[in-house]
Amino acid sequence: MKHGQGATKPTTQRGAKNASAPASFAERQAGTAQSPTFYFYDLETSGVNPRLNRIMQFAGQRTDMNLKPVGEADNILIKLTPDILPDPEAVLIHGITPQATLADGLNEAEFLKYLTSQVFLPGTIMVGFNNIRFDDEFMRFLLWRNFYDAYEWHWKENRSRWDLLDVTRMTRALRPAGINWPFGSDGQSSNRLELLSSVNKLDHVNAHDAMSDVLASMAVARLLRNKQPKLFDYLLKMRDKRRVSALVNRGLPFIYTSGRYPSEYQKTTVAVTIGAHPDKPAAIVYDLRVDPSAYLSLSPADLADLWQQRGKEAPYFPVKVLSYNRVPAVAPLNVLDAASASRLKIDSALIDKNFSSLKKAADFGDRLIRALEISQPKSQPEMVVDEQQVDTQLYDGFINNADRTKMSVVRAADVNSLLNLQLDFADERLTKLLPLYKARNYPSSLSSAEIEWWEKFRANRLLGGGTSSLAARYFGRLEEIAKRPHITTQQRYLLEELNLYGQSILPIEGTGQASYPGA
Repeated sequence: MKHGQGATKPTTQRGAKNASAPASFAERQAGTAQSPTFYFYDLETSGVNPRLNRIMQFAGQRTDMNLKPVGEADNILIKLTPDILPDPEAVLIHGITPQATLADGLNEAEFLKYLTSQVFLPGTIMVGFNNIRFDDEFMRFLLWRNFYDAYEWHWKENRSRWDLLDVTRMTRALRPAGINWPFGSDGQSSNRLELLSSVNKLDHVNAHDAMSDVLASMAVARLLRNKQPKLFDYLLKMRDKRRVSALVNRGLPFIYTSGRYPSEYQKTTVAVTIGAHPDKPAAIVYDLRVDPSAYLSLSPADLADLWQQRGKEAPYFPVKVLSYNRVPAVAPLNVLDAASASRLKIDSALIDKNFSSLKKAADFGDRLIRALEISQPKSQPEMVVDEQQVDTQLYDGFINNADRTKMSVVRAADVNSLLNLQLDFADERLTKLLPLYKARNYPSSLSSAEIEWWEKFRANRLLGGGTSSLAARYFGRLEEIAKRPHITTQQRYLLEELNLYGQSILPIEGTGQASYPGA
């Protein structure tokens, strides 16, 4: 679930049989030095939380660097497992029922074997529309819970990633000529994919079906490149975090486009780096539209308080973190022509004045770093790994090399091998993930004792908490939605399917803590 409406049932063009068979493009390229290619992709999911929700549909299309399709498109459903209840609102948006994933989908392990062998090819640039903040996170947690490295897919073997959303925003801000730009129902500028497609008469038959969104993203990419090729090619090069770091750490103001900036200025400002992030490859940057005098004398605690305030009613705080590896849309100040400066209401004299004030406040950067440490303290890994939470614990630490080798053993194991597979992981998270991996992907590999454990695990997950349980909230939400006025026939059908699915996976046993056999 990423965009907003529509109800379609996608077909699975690549099933389990094809998941291990080489596609023609990969077959032709095997063992050769590969030229870069784009791979446009999009997901439909069971909710918006990548730690807890699941991918239900994956769609993608490879193109060459001229944006011409290469090979067949991928359109794959992924089975929901019986410990997962989807967000009803998500299903109402994309129209994919859990039953459809079970009938036509691959399990996650099968899907990943296809993905890692046929999609994550050397030189691939993974690209989407808002993928950095949404789709890519779902991909990481999918890889994590299935014993794959969660990061290699977007850097190893000359792979990389790119996001068209900020490319679109910066094009609208700096080089809008030749493109029709949409507005939302509130009159504000909007860069939603379906609106861009509509006003520019691009094909986008079923918004919020992943395959349709992939084709629309490709069409938008062609539009941006055809109308503004210099900016398109420049931002493509700037997907390299080293180039980003070099630009923003020159000590000079630069153009920065981000969803955190106001829509009235097309999400674009002039910023300057005032400090390095203490814990990750990122910079702390200041919005030079804003006079810094009100902030220069504040304590770290006061700055942290302002930083933590969010929402429409909160005062605007002109400081944010720019992560080098999240493909930010940044450009040198000299790309700002007079027309763009006027349209974006950028006053060069005011920018210079605010920049000069910041340079005189020598310790302001240090106080902001301390404010960041107060407002965003380092997360501490859980002392005890809980099997109910281990899916969410990707960011609790990196895996050592010995465990990485054992992860490859898990991935290579078939059902028979999994029956008696025992691996002594140093990382307790992997120990807790292994029985979940078996139960979700290969339930026939479970012993009778493991089946009993799995049923108790599901009972605890779905029914734990009584009237506040996941199941209680799920069925309550279905009832609330069913009472809405003007509900459509299609929506009522989806609600009925969701109710049937929820009833079908409710555990027979009551709640209770379960210990995995042999643990």
